[in-house]
Amino acid sequence: MKLNISCPATGCQKAIAIDDDKKLSIFYGRRMGQEVDGDALGDEFKGYIFKITGGNDKDGFSMKQGVLVQGRVRLLMGAGHKCYRPRRAGERKRKSVRGCIVGPDLSVIALAIVKTGEEAIAGLTDTKQPKRLGPKRATKIRKLFALTKDDDVRRFVIKRKIEKEGKPVRYKAPRIQRLVTDARLRRKRVYKAHKKARWERTRQAVTDYQKVLEEYRKKRATAHKEEVQHKKDLAHQRHAKQEEATSAAKKPVTQDKPTDKKTDKKTDKKTDKPESKTSQALKAVSNVASKVASAVKGATTSDKKGDQKQKAAAPTTAAPAQGKKDQKDQKAAPAQQGGKGGKK
Repeated sequence: MKLNISCPATGCQKAIAIDDDKKLSIFYGRRMGQEVDGDALGDEFKGYIFKITGGNDKDGFSMKQGVLVQGRVRLLMGAGHKCYRPRRAGERKRKSVRGCIVGPDLSVIALAIVKTGEEAIAGLTDTKQPKRLGPKRATKIRKLFALTKDDDVRRFVIKRKIEKEGKPVRYKAPRIQRLVTDARLRRKRVYKAHKKARWERTRQAVTDYQKVLEEYRKKRATAHKEEVQHKKDLAHQRHAKQEEATSAAKKPVTQDKPTDKKTDKKTDKKTDKPESKTSQALKAVSNVASKVASAVKGATTSDKKGDQKQKAAAPTTAAPAQGKKDQKDQKAAPAQQGGKGGKK
């Protein structure tokens, strides 16, 4: 089994082959991320502390953190999972990976030095490799070169020189992250202005809605009041009509009753219901007309009787020498006329 040891402080890396199972037994049963003392590996590693960062089994399947299995499993992986690189958007695939528990089936164990010991390891801690890449974040560049916020960070980016045969020399520099520029400040101002405008629009919309809602409530309240008042007026009118009907029924009837049987039946039927003012006025007019007609008839009959009396008296004085037959006829005529006038 091989131990791939790396030293973050110097940037060096070294692989050591160990075939003794007693020395490797300190790693068995441990998980990724745990720390192990290196005293059991030999005197040269005395005082060193190693951290398990990963490994591969004999078939080349790498260890995956979080899979609490000592053997191999098949997992459905997608974008964002380690040990898998999707070729299309939304693609998922079932892949074989090894668990995070160390076992004897591993061929390589990756270790990182957490603490150095008494003696230096040749090719690992005694030499120092220059960093291939410089810091990328703006704050870390300022920290490395002791810059202030007023200094331009873009002038202190560490560049790499690339030389290739047959091609001109060129330089590559990382893209600075979290860099605050004038364009960024302008975008922030625009974003804040848009945000404030949205707040104002929503506030104005709320006030407008409250106004409309208040008007609607007022309209409903006035409509309800009008409806209630209308119902009260109708109730008062009904009550007044009922009182008029009851008072009319209680009053004694002073008008002359008609002599005909048909009119009696009609009046009886009509008295059951309360009469209107127009019908009462028509009745009064008809009664007056009947009285006037009866008075005129009486006057005409009296005039006719007077004329008959004068006619009856005239033959007795003017023609005394008439015969008996003429006298009898003259006596019978006024009697007949008087009888007819009396009947009339």
